[in-house]
Amino acid sequence: MITQNDKSTVRELVKRYMALVCTEKQKKMTERFRATNDLKLVRPPVILEEIPWYQMNIDGELTCVCEDERARNVELYFRKAIFYMTHFKADNLYEPVFRVKQAVESTGIGIAMKTSDMKRTDSVNNIVSREFEDVLEDESALVKMHSPVFTLRPDKDEENMEFYTELLGDSIPIKLSGFNFLYFAPWDKITRLRGVEPILMDMYDRPEYLHRIIEKFVSATHAELDFAEKNLAVSLQPSLHCTPSAVSGLENEGLKATWCRSMAQTFGVISPAMFEEFEVNYLHSVAERFKYTYYGCCEPLDDKIEVLKKISNLRKIGCSPWANVEKCAEQIGKDYVLARKPNPAHVAIKTDPEVIKREIEDTVKTCIKYGCPYDVVLKDISTVSHRPDNLIVWAQTVSDVLDKYYD
Repeated sequence: MITQNDKSTVRELVKRYMALVCTEKQKKMTERFRATNDLKLVRPPVILEEIPWYQMNIDGELTCVCEDERARNVELYFRKAIFYMTHFKADNLYEPVFRVKQAVESTGIGIAMKTSDMKRTDSVNNIVSREFEDVLEDESALVKMHSPVFTLRPDKDEENMEFYTELLGDSIPIKLSGFNFLYFAPWDKITRLRGVEPILMDMYDRPEYLHRIIEKFVSATHAELDFAEKNLAVSLQPSLHCTPSAVSGLENEGLKATWCRSMAQTFGVISPAMFEEFEVNYLHSVAERFKYTYYGCCEPLDDKIEVLKKISNLRKIGCSPWANVEKCAEQIGKDYVLARKPNPAHVAIKTDPEVIKREIEDTVKTCIKYGCPYDVVLKDISTVSHRPDNLIVWAQTVSDVLDKYYD
């Protein structure tokens, strides 16, 4: 049973949330997101994501009071959203809907990561340093790996919908969501199964073995997509792993109603030729099942963009803090969106508006010079040293810079 206090607490938060989301400003912001992804030159979206929320509590705004654990999770979601829209002079990715994830069970792929050591900066932060054991060292380990088998759990769906309907009442529409985009990062997963060094060494010593590993992961991904296409409702949601997803040209159903999101952060140090051999050649068959592909995360891609252009439905390319913005923009031009990721170190300890201004102005001027549509997403924020103002000042400074160049 959900207590009346839990219901009242959450519904009052939802009322405040809906008042912030259901506005003309929100509608125009979404249109601007779509225009950017449609390769039009408009004021870029500015997003903050992967925030260390446990360091952000101002005057108890993020303090939860619900007794039920699931109700408390919902309460925290809306408290974070209201905090974001209230304090940050930035765009957001919220919608006037509460989504409940469709329940699916998986057998897994037959292997799992093992860590031999872990380092933490504090006991709460989920950003940790880990040493991975190599569980795919040889052929005997590889034979354990198999494609996953998925099973729908409609009983769980019914249970979940009953709970959230009772909790939320008619305060917000509730939708059961199945599949919204593919997060395809097999080499990030393989890194957790092997560690970085064995992979890089095997590119020289045992390339055929690495090909066998990635082939297994691609097969597993196609099994997941086959299941999703047959059994799950596919619907576009606002956020495409921290960046706006709104775009024209998506189909009404199936996987082409959304995006493929891909990256290989371990490969930031390898040559373009090896990048094509071990990554892009395997991405083609997966990416082509979708309407558009967004590639890149923290790895610098300024020397690999010409290879990425071989992906037929590529639409957005990441430009990380370690990439050369000039080189990226020159190659990207008007043909793709440049997904600029500023340096989160600039908010980690203290925030200097002049440093932020220089970084953002460099991006703005460079993208204007080459006619690049772009968005700006500050992410991977592992800490703000318990100074919420660091992010508030960052967002305000970025907004002030953009005001000089856009209406």
